[in-house]
Formats: sequence, C-alpha cells, structure tokens
Amino acid sequence: MTDTVAFQKNWPASFSLDSYKKHISEFTRWSEVSFEQQSVQSLVKARARFIDQLLHTLWQQHDLQHDDTLCLIAVGGYGRGELHPYSDIDLLILSQRALTPEQQDTLSAFVTQLWDLKLEVGHSVRTLDETIELGREDITIATNLMEMRRLLGNKDLYAQLQQAIAEDSFWSSQQFFEAKRHEQQQRHAQYHGTAYNLEPNLKANPGGLRDIQTVGWVAKRHFQTRTMRELVAYQYLTEDEYQELMECESYLWQMRFVLHLEAGRNENRILFDYQPAAAERLGFGDDGKASVERMMKRFFRTVQRVSELNEMLLQHFEGSILNNHQSAKVHALDDSFELHGHLIKAIDNSVFARRDNLIKLFWHIANNSNITGIHSDTLRLLRQVRRRLMGDLQDYEACRRLFLALMRHPRGMDTSITLMHKYGILAAYLPQWRNIVGQMQFDLFHAYTVDEHTHRLLKNLYRYTLPEHDNEFPLCSDIVRRMEKPELLFLAGIFHDIAKGRGGDHSELGAMDAREFCRLHKLSDFDSKLIAWLVEHHLLMSVTAQRKDIYDPQVVMEFAEQVRDETRLNYLYCLTLADIRATNDNLWNDWKGSLLRELYLSTQKAFRRGLEKPMDMRDQIRENQAEAMRLLLRQTFTKTEIQQLWSRIKADYFIRYNAKQIVWHCEHILRHKQPKEPLVLVSKAPIRGSTQVFVYTPDQPNLFARMVAALDSKKVDIFDAQIMTNKDGYAMDTFVILEQNGQPVSSPSRVQSIKRALEQHIQGKPEQRQHSRISRQMRQFNVPPKVSFMQGNSKNRTMVEIAALDAPGLLARIGDVFQQCSIQIHAAKITTLGERAEDFFMVSTAEDTALDIDQQSQLKRTLIEHLTQVTEG
Repeated sequence: MTDTVAFQKNWPASFSLDSYKKHISEFTRWSEVSFEQQSVQSLVKARARFIDQLLHTLWQQHDLQHDDTLCLIAVGGYGRGELHPYSDIDLLILSQRALTPEQQDTLSAFVTQLWDLKLEVGHSVRTLDETIELGREDITIATNLMEMRRLLGNKDLYAQLQQAIAEDSFWSSQQFFEAKRHEQQQRHAQYHGTAYNLEPNLKANPGGLRDIQTVGWVAKRHFQTRTMRELVAYQYLTEDEYQELMECESYLWQMRFVLHLEAGRNENRILFDYQPAAAERLGFGDDGKASVERMMKRFFRTVQRVSELNEMLLQHFEGSILNNHQSAKVHALDDSFELHGHLIKAIDNSVFARRDNLIKLFWHIANNSNITGIHSDTLRLLRQVRRRLMGDLQDYEACRRLFLALMRHPRGMDTSITLMHKYGILAAYLPQWRNIVGQMQFDLFHAYTVDEHTHRLLKNLYRYTLPEHDNEFPLCSDIVRRMEKPELLFLAGIFHDIAKGRGGDHSELGAMDAREFCRLHKLSDFDSKLIAWLVEHHLLMSVTAQRKDIYDPQVVMEFAEQVRDETRLNYLYCLTLADIRATNDNLWNDWKGSLLRELYLSTQKAFRRGLEKPMDMRDQIRENQAEAMRLLLRQTFTKTEIQQLWSRIKADYFIRYNAKQIVWHCEHILRHKQPKEPLVLVSKAPIRGSTQVFVYTPDQPNLFARMVAALDSKKVDIFDAQIMTNKDGYAMDTFVILEQNGQPVSSPSRVQSIKRALEQHIQGKPEQRQHSRISRQMRQFNVPPKVSFMQGNSKNRTMVEIAALDAPGLLARIGDVFQQCSIQIHAAKITTLGERAEDFFMVSTAEDTALDIDQQSQLKRTLIEHLTQVTEG
C-alpha cells in the first residue's frame, strides 16, 4: 500500500479483531516509512482520516447510522483533524435525551471494540444540556468543544451545540482569555517556568505545543475562527509571525511523531531512552551524543521562539484587542521610550534605527524598578529589528558604553539581563553568545543549556548583592558588597562557559574571548587580566574542594600559590558557588558549601600569614589536642586515660579532625567496653552540612568494601571517606554521607538503621536485600571505566583516580578490587557528576609504600575488568 486512500477504503465489511488490528498495524508501518518522504502535517492529518473511516465502519456495523437521536463528534486535537501515531482519540457522543438501555448497550459495545483494538480512546456520552453546562464549568471541556468536528449522526443536534458554544453566555472572550492564561501559568509552574529540563515535555513545557495552541485558542474564541491562518486577516498576528509559529509547530510535531514511533505509545517526554534514535530519524546523524545535542539545540531554540511569540501575542490580545490596558498611566522616560503602566514602550517605530537604543531599552529597565516588562508593540518592533541587524551590537561604540553602564548598574543583573537573554539581545550583542544559545550537553549533570546555565549563574551572583538574601550565603554577600567592581564578576560569569561546544579547552578559549572583549571595551589592564584569569580558572576551586584533601596544608598551599592573592580568591569563591548552584538544582548541598567555605577561609589565612610562612603541622596538632583535652577532662575521664588512648593513634588523626570531632570520637571509644565489637557513631546533627559516620573496630580484610556496601544498602550517598589504622591495629574510619535528596540524615530511626547495617556488615552478617538496578536514565549512557595514577601527598602514597558509570554498588566493587590486589585505602573523595562517578583514593601497598609501575598496571587492569562488567550488566 502506498497511499492513505487505500487504507481508508479497505476496512473489512465485518468486524474481526485480528484483521482490524492488522490493518491498523499496516497503517502505522506505512506512516513510519512515509515519514522520510512526506511532511509530518500530511501524516498527522492522514491518521485522523484513517480513524474517521474506522469509526464510520464500526458505527455502521452497530447499526447506529439509523439512530437520529445521536451525533458522533471528534473533539480536541482529533477535532482539528490531527492525530500523531498514538495520540488520544477524543470523542463526544451527543444525545438528544437520556440514553435508553438498548442505546447504552450498543454504545458500550462500540467503545469496547475501540479499546479492544488498543486505541487510546477518551469518550463521553452527554445530552446537549449536560454538554453546555459542563463546558461552562470546565475550561478544558470548553476548549475541546471549540475544536469539535462532526463525524456522524444528527446534523441539527450538532448545529445546536455549535450555536450554544458560540454565545458569550457560554464563555466570553474576556473570561476565556483569563482562564486560559491562568491555566498556562499553572502549567508553566509545574515545570518551574522553564523548558530547560533534562527530559522536557514537548507538549506541556513552556514554549511547547500547548503554548502555540493557547495563542490560537484565545483569538479563535474572540474572532470565531477555526484556523490560525484566519487570524492574520484580523491583524492578531502578522504573516511573518504566523509562518514562524507554523515552522516551530512543524519541528515540534516531527519530534512528537518520532517519539510516538520510538516509544510505541502516546509519549511526549523527550526521554533519554529515545533521544539517540529520535535524532537519527530526524536527520541529525547517528553519532550518538553529538546527534542528540544537535537535535536538542534546535528544540531549545524552537521553544524559546514559541515562548517569545506566546508572551507577545497574549499581551497584544489583552491590551489591543480586549483593551484591558486603556487605563494604564503613561509618562515619558526620554525622547525614545515611555512607561506604559508597568511596561516600557518605544515612542515610535523608528526608535531602533539608532542601534544604541536596543541597549538603552534595558538600561531603562534597570534604572526604573517599576518596569516589569516590554510592551507587546515594542517587542514586535524589537523582533523585526533584530532580524535585520547586520553585524554585532558591540561594534557600535555607543552600545559598548551602554552595555558597560548596564553591567555596572546596581540592578543590571535583575530584570534587564533576564529580558536581554530572553529576547535575543545578548546574542545580538555578543557573537560568542549566539553559539551557546540552546547548546545542551547529553548527560545527567548539566540540567540546562549553556546559555540558560550562564543566565542562572548571573542571577545567583546578583542575589549576593540583595540584603534580603544575606542569610543564604552570608560570606558571599559580604564579599560582593565590599567589591569595588562587582561588574568584573558579572563579566567573568558571562564568559566562563561561552566557548563550550567549540572543541578544545573551553576555559582557555573563553579566556581569549574575554581578553578580546576587554580590549574592545577599553577596560584597564588589571581588570582585563582578572576577568580572563577567572574565566580560565573558574573550575579550580571546585575541583580542589571536591577532589582533594583540603585539610592537608600542602593542598591549601598549592591552591593559594595558583590563586596568588586575596582579591582573586574573593572573586573566584563567589563565582564558583554561583556556578555550581546554576548547573543542576539537585547538585548543590550544604556539604559542598562547607568544603568551599573552609577552603576559602584556609586560603585566606595562608595569604594573611604569608605564603612564605606555612603553618607548622606540629602547632596544629598541639592546638587541637590541647582543646580536646580541656573538653574531655570536663567529663569523667582522667588525663592518663586520654593520653593512653592518644598514644595508640597516629599523628595524622589530630590534623584531620578538629577538637570537637576528636572529643566526640574519643569519649565514645573510652566508654566502649567491648573492644572486639565495632563501635559505630552517626552524627545526630549536621556536621559541615553533612551526616558523619565514625567507625572504630579491629581492622580486617575487605573492611572498606563491607562498610560502603552497608551504606549503599541504606541508599545514602557517600561524599568523603577517611581511612585510618591505629598503631594497635584498630581502624578509625569516617564517612561523610547525605540522603539522596542532598540533605543530612535527620530521622532518628534512619540513624539507627544505618548504624545497625554497618555493625552487621562489619561482623559479616549483612541483611539480605535485593541488588539495586541501574536506573532507566543511567542505562542510556556509556561511561567506559578509566583509571589514572598520580603522586600522593607523601612519598609512600599513590593517588588513584577512577572514572566510571555511577552504578549501584560501585564503591563496594572498587573496595573488593583493592582488597584482591592487597591495596590499603587511606582516604577517598567521592564525586558524582550526573551519570559519571569520578572517585579519588589515596592508597598504598600492604607494606605502606607507594605503588610501583607494575602494581599500578595490575590494579588498573583488574579495576577496568570488574567495572566494565558493571557497565555491561
């Protein structure tokens, strides 16, 4: 079969479930094959016609064509004559009066047959009065009725319904507009006002298909039209805007069509499971991650255009068609702009002939806190001028002056920067910004496109300047408020990721872009170097805090030598916090905040002490011991008891922990009367933003693997581990853990459960449990295990970096391998970047020496072998 007409004419005369299913399956296969040759519009309409013919056939087979009290009506998307491969088929069976028992039986059999055919049918059976009453009460029902289409049955009854829903008493234009706008606001709120999700819903997300439909629904209701095309004649939208909406709709339809084919069901979420195959079907190539990123870049750019048109047209409808803004007060801001209520408006259509007015518009928004947005007439004008721009706005000296003035304005990073980003003026100003618009990364770590991530980073930086947010990050707020030039921080934020997607080191390339920007904008040599340095090293503090032992004075000293002075430290600390928090809402936690804060404070002390005068570790040991001794002697312990315990503990312990932690550990050890039994402590209150677990037990083979398996069984995330063995063969190990939602463990019953699991695993009596399976999202990623070695912080230590898929039980498997290879673990840093685990271990041989080349090679081979099994499993 090669065309849709053949499918419409060949329904078997009598119903046979198998033959009808086969017919539907053949049509779906034809649609799939035809997708490469035909427009998605023709295929969507073809399926609607195909289902029309099926309904005609079944209606007649049930002898319903002779019942003139009924009317079969298609509503919703099916009413528009649009059906994707597995879209819902929404039907209204309209009746002149209450159904007779015989009619009920017949219609039940009719609908049951549709369900037996595995069609997604939504139906209602109502009288005319019931339909009108329910439509008045429910905006969704009213909207579905607006797009109804008669399929079969009583024409007069259908005409009565048409007439009733056209009346203002059903829904007036004003009421309908307000209800649809409220509905859209609620829907957007469910998605946190953004389409930038890892697995966006192309129908419901902001900028999705629903937003296109909402633009049409409110105007169709007012003008009593059926198609978007007719609205051009009513000057609701221009021909260009209509064509742009249709272009956006076409791409979203293509994505939706292939999603249905890949999922085999009505699926509107762009799930990781389907992204590679969908990208290939849509012609973006078969090179996996790169293909997906190309497809999603176009998707995000499309929904951005839809969002812009949706906002402009709904505002235009409310103000110019419903005349709701007539009472707005108007006063001039300057010769080019006026304040129209709370919206800024161009005084005439030639305002943007002076290109600097494109920037001045946003300077006015920063300078006037009463302005909440841009008037739809000006937004329409802005869109037209933006398309006609030749070159970049930064080419004009007047634009450069205004742009820097905006960066320096106390409210420049408030509404102004958001609207510049939203309406494409940042992209029109900075050529590099255009490259990152819609640029996504196919992983679980980066939740937003590069441009949206950067916008969120700028908003985070701006929050540091607002007194009402002082309680969030008081140290950052204090630092930024004391900065002479906070605009340098904002500019570093704009450029920190601007080179992503180009290939090469984005930090180095971004620093080059920043230097060129500074040269063009005539910034001082000092300011230029600071911005470029921040861009090039924007990951330095994050990597140091999360992957290295920041309680090691040598690590702090090396970090300080790279930063060089306190000014850079201040800027870098604020930029780093804002960057991490803007990457993924689920990544930030108080533990990371405490690490960065302690690294900042330690480095600040190093600068103020002088880098040529590093802290003597012996002084730190004496200081911690003196304070811990003072606190312990307040209890029932004698100085002799304490000193006897401390004589068995290595000196590193007193550097690693502060006095309060030493007291917490030692008071329980001294009271522990069963030395052969494990002592497990779980902090009841957060320590450094996390829950800390302390284990004191006779050392034994595979202890690390047992402990991490216990914690894994309780579904907590491990972020840090300190592994220490005393002189008397006792292990003193500490784990930093958080719940999977990033919060410390708070429930007393949960604390006891974790404690009990650790005790049982250490004693070789673990609870029986099912192994966790790799999540649906995680299965879509291929992270080949990688192992690398570095010199440790002393000559008898080796640093091992292991990158692998963050599969359940990963740490326990690593621990098993270390045991198998006779490797001792001394410390661990656990970092999870979405689907990717990057874990660092400080290790030695059983003889307490660094690993030689042969030992490193053997360990690497064994780790890769075991971890590859996890990935493939």
